[in-house]
Amino acid sequence: MTGDRGAAPVETRALREVCGRYPTGVAVVTCRGADGEGPVGVTVNSFTSVSLDPALVLFCMHRDSRALTAVEKAGAFAVNILAADQAALCRAFARRDTADFGGLPHGAGATGSPVLGDALAFLDCRLHTTFPGGDHTIVVGEVVDLGLLREEQPLTYFRSGHPRLEVLG
Repeated sequence: MTGDRGAAPVETRALREVCGRYPTGVAVVTCRGADGEGPVGVTVNSFTSVSLDPALVLFCMHRDSRALTAVEKAGAFAVNILAADQAALCRAFARRDTADFGGLPHGAGATGSPVLGDALAFLDCRLHTTFPGGDHTIVVGEVVDLGLLREEQPLTYFRSGHPRLEVLG
């Protein structure tokens, strides 16, 4: 470790490699599409709880993302926490083009945002605020509804893969 604050910026690939050593959960953020478009969804692993009172959560999304524009226009979104058996769903929503909701079981949450029927759990949120964060935007939502949909291990992300957690006792 160095304390040199005048150091050159880190390389993107190196940052990705180091941050890839930190295991995270995986979620799909969904919202209503604008102007008659179908629902929009995107995979995130940058989701976390912010506050219990008021109930706030956040995720980060690339500032040029079409899904970010949809979330801002809708003023609401749902965070669908994925289960260990949903790696294919994770990959479908990780593509640049939004995955097709056609055959995907989902319903409208309290805000009208799509809630994925097979998710592990969900949080339905009103858009609270956004903050710039480099090439991403930090999106904060106020939770207005939530639920546990099934009992299963969560989908994890570690070193570009989806290892299963070892469940103790």
